[in-house]
Amino acid sequence: MRIGELAQKSGVSVRSLRYYEEQGILHSERSDSGQRLYGESAVERVKLIQQLYAAGLPSKAMREIMPCIEAPMEQYASYVVQRLLQERQRIDTQLVELSEARRKLDQVISHAAVQ
Repeated sequence: MRIGELAQKSGVSVRSLRYYEEQGILHSERSDSGQRLYGESAVERVKLIQQLYAAGLPSKAMREIMPCIEAPMEQYASYVVQRLLQERQRIDTQLVELSEARRKLDQVISHAAVQ
């Protein structure tokens, strides 16, 4: 599929898809005329990239872990597994912090609603 179709199917802008390629986290083939061509699996990959960005992972971390997501489990290098565990811990910490922020907001809302 071409870049416009991938953008439509994944809900991501063409500009973002080009950025993902620049960052080395999305890959395409080129047609004879130079147009980007993507396989059907690119839709799920873009959705995963979006989820990882939403979780706060930088593109550098994604470049490190994306090959592992696509490779058989036995090919994972131990340093990459360690990197994934670090990112998971960071996300867990963010969840705790966000839950605390929500709890505080709920207190303020409750207090303001009584006024």
